[in-house]
Amino acid sequence: MIDLLLFVKEFCPRRMLSVLALLACFSTAALGANDITGSVRNQSHGKPAAGDEVILARLDKGMQEEARAKTDSQGTFTLNVQHPDKPYLVRVLHQGVTYDQQASAGQALSIHVFDAATHVQGITGTIEILRAGTVGNLLHVSDMVEIKNESSPPLTQAGERTFEMYLPPNAKIDSVLAAGPGKMSVTISAALVPGDPGHYAVNFPLRPGATKFAFNYDLPYRGHAAFQTRHAYPLQQMAVMIPRAMKFSSRSPAFKILSIGNSRYQVQAANQLQVGEGPGFEVSGTGALPPLGDQDKTPPRSQSPAAPNRVVSAPGRGALPSLANIDTRLKQTQPSSQSLVLGGVTSVLVAACVLLVWRARKARSFSAAQTVAPRPRQGNPT
Repeated sequence: MIDLLLFVKEFCPRRMLSVLALLACFSTAALGANDITGSVRNQSHGKPAAGDEVILARLDKGMQEEARAKTDSQGTFTLNVQHPDKPYLVRVLHQGVTYDQQASAGQALSIHVFDAATHVQGITGTIEILRAGTVGNLLHVSDMVEIKNESSPPLTQAGERTFEMYLPPNAKIDSVLAAGPGKMSVTISAALVPGDPGHYAVNFPLRPGATKFAFNYDLPYRGHAAFQTRHAYPLQQMAVMIPRAMKFSSRSPAFKILSIGNSRYQVQAANQLQVGEGPGFEVSGTGALPPLGDQDKTPPRSQSPAAPNRVVSAPGRGALPSLANIDTRLKQTQPSSQSLVLGGVTSVLVAACVLLVWRARKARSFSAAQTVAPRPRQGNPT
C-alpha cells in the first residue's frame, strides 16, 4: 500500500502536467487557426515594409474595426479574428496611403505597398467612355476614365490633386466614384478649382496599376449640348456613346464612328489625345440610353436613398461599367488606317458597357478621405 501511494505521489502530477501542456498546445493551435497572418513588402525598394500600421475590419455590418497591429522588421503581422465565419478586410497604411485586401480567418496574405510622391512620372490615360442620354429636361452624363500608373520604380501618386477632370461649366455633379487596382470602388468628392469653371480635382491615390474614375453629372438641356474635351494626361482613346435617336456632330476629324452592330446606341471615338485641350463635339435630340447589364434591376433614387458608399441609379442613368482589360486590348490592336481607329476596341467597349457594371460596393471603405496621404513625400524620385 505504501509503495502504491508513493507511485501516485511521484508520477501523477507529472502526468497531469503533460496533459495540461498538451491541452494548451491544442488551444493555441485552435486560436492560431483563426488568425490572419501576412507579410507586407515595399515594392518601391523590394524590401519588407517595417513599422506599417495594419487594421483588421469586419465587413458583415458595415466596416467595424476589430484589431490592429504593426509589421515587424520582416514586414510580417498577425491579426486575431474574433468571428471566423465573417468576411474581413485587411488595410495596411504606408506613408499615409491605404492598401486593402479582402481576407478570411486562417488566411495568409501577401500585400504590396509603394512609396508615395506628389508627382510621379509614367502616368497616362488608357480610355475614357462618355455616355449621355436625356432624362426629362436634363442631359445626364456618365464620364468614366481609366488612368494607368506605370512608374519605374513603382510609386503611388498621392496628394490634394492626384487627378483632374474637366466638365462643362454648367455641370451639376451627381456623384463621383473611384476604384484603385484592388477594384473596390468608393464614392469620393471632387473640389472645383478656383477661377476655372468646370475644372475639378480629386484627392485619391494613383497606385501602380489601373485606377478608374466616374463622374456622373447633369446638364440643363434644351435639345442641344456642346462639349470641349480637355485632359490632364495623354489618352489612348475617348469614346462617346449616345442613343441612336440622338445626333452627334464635331468639326474635328478626330472623331470616327465605330460600327458596333447595335441599333440602340451609337459610338464615336477619337484616338491618341494629348494633354490639354482636345477635339470638341456636340449632341442634340432626345433619347435615353438602355440600362447597362443588371442596372435595370436597380431601384430608382426616389424609392430608396443611396448609402454613403453606394450609387442608386435611376433608369437611363448609368453607374460605372468595368474598364478592366481594355488597355490590354488597346495594345494588342493595330491601327487599320491613318485615322488610328482601334477597331478591336469596339467589341471590348460594348462588352464592358453591357456585361460588366462597375459599382460602388457596400462598406468597402472607412471613408474616401482615409485612402490618401495628407503629406506625401515631396519631389519626383523618378
